[in-house]
Amino acid sequence: MPPRKGLTIFRSFLRSRTRVGLKRSSSSVVTALQMTVCAVGAYAFAEQVLGHDGPLFAATSSMIALGFSRDPRLRRVLEVGLGCTLGIALGDLLLTLFGTGLWQAAVVLFVSILLARFLDSGTIFTTQLGLQSLLVVLLPAPDGGPFTRSADAIVGGLFALVITILLPRDPRREPKTNVRGLLNELAGVLRDNASALTSSDATAAWHALVRARNTQPELDRLTSSMRAAKEIARISPAFWRHRSELGSLGGSIDSIDLAIRNSRVFSRRLTSVINHAALTDEAIASLTQILEDTADAVDRLARALSTADGAERRANLRSARNDLAAVATDLHPRTLHVQRLEGEALILLFRPLIVDLLEATGLSHEEAAVYLPRL
Repeated sequence: MPPRKGLTIFRSFLRSRTRVGLKRSSSSVVTALQMTVCAVGAYAFAEQVLGHDGPLFAATSSMIALGFSRDPRLRRVLEVGLGCTLGIALGDLLLTLFGTGLWQAAVVLFVSILLARFLDSGTIFTTQLGLQSLLVVLLPAPDGGPFTRSADAIVGGLFALVITILLPRDPRREPKTNVRGLLNELAGVLRDNASALTSSDATAAWHALVRARNTQPELDRLTSSMRAAKEIARISPAFWRHRSELGSLGGSIDSIDLAIRNSRVFSRRLTSVINHAALTDEAIASLTQILEDTADAVDRLARALSTADGAERRANLRSARNDLAAVATDLHPRTLHVQRLEGEALILLFRPLIVDLLEATGLSHEEAAVYLPRL
């Protein structure tokens, strides 16, 4: 590779990494501030109020409890507090029985890890219990005795819990951002299917299937952020008023999950239909329009579920519901000029997808299904 080309590639990589890093840092300012206040506050409390000398465990446990993970914070706080306490207690017990040394440290760590896995499946819990018990064996006990470190860990966990309750991040922000990205991908899958159908390109339909399958990580992130959001709204008085909105969003997400799964089935069947030339030109035009109209409705649904403005959300939900209902009323093979069995099967696969999307707008299953024409 010529040196000039290599330098160009390196500069492009550096610019990309810098841009991503700056974006990640700017979005973490609030969390970093919370972690800083929490760690310093826990350290100061353990040192000034409890009189502990160098209570590093108070600061470190609070930082681990808050962290940048998408997992619910309350669980992390409990895992850190309990893990540190049990780890130190176990380490102190084994230290009394076996004394100090490398082989004793190995025994303590092995027993601690197995005990942690027996008690709980959480990774943080296992790490904390094993690490703290190991440190008890390897490090000299503080002046206040070995359980001083356990108290410091509890202080850090409690500070993290107070920060989570009093100064939480808006629990709606992350799931709303995630749901918009997920729905944008679903709309893209539908438009890719429409394009593949228009050009009779089975390979393009297969690529749409791959794109639909690749939404799973986004769906997992959305599920995780929703779980954390509901937890914050449950324990933080500042966001109690948003519990109903988050509950509705959670119901919509369940329906969106089903719609995405059905889009994968539809894309796979579309590949076969195109390969077998099972649709007339008139049917292709009708079904393409159905896919485009559905994609447009999904875009409106994305705007509805991602906005924080109540009036805008209701207006977009109503618009998306009306558009999806209009699509649903046309989902009959005869209306779409479909004549062969393969095409009829394709329509039958699209009907559940529309019902799922109608449910995502707030309708019950019965209310959504009534829009479908009888077969």
